[in-house]
Amino acid sequence: MPGYEPWNADRAAGIIAEHAHREGATLPILHALQEAFGYVDAAAVPLVAEALNLSRAEVHGCLTFYHDFRKGPAGRHTVKLCRAEACQAVGADALHAEVLRRYDVAWHGTTRDGQVTVEPVFCLGLCACGPAALVDGAPVGRLDLDALADALTERAA
Repeated sequence: MPGYEPWNADRAAGIIAEHAHREGATLPILHALQEAFGYVDAAAVPLVAEALNLSRAEVHGCLTFYHDFRKGPAGRHTVKLCRAEACQAVGADALHAEVLRRYDVAWHGTTRDGQVTVEPVFCLGLCACGPAALVDGAPVGRLDLDALADALTERAA
């Protein structure tokens, strides 16, 4: 994936060491790992736990509690679908079910071909334009399946 390094335990250990001195270092470390690799590899959990004198369960709990952390590489395109109440009020739940069905993925899932990752997000601030999404970081309002396909096609060009 462009912009991300391939997973490397030695590089991860260096990133962990850079942030381990910070108060409340768990989240900054996990963010830094994801920034470098595009996800937080399972092999990072024991490294973080040892560096911070935490249990693996504590680190794993932090990693799984926050929706923004990926446990595997994202697809070529990332679609973050808004799950907030304003978007739900204008049909987001049905749209999201259609998106998951069309792309044959689950929440936090990536298509088999590695092209699209679908993730939930809890409010994009586009409440007047719902349902809304971020497609590769670009906001898309009044989303439907055709608008999503168009946005993905634009990003691929």
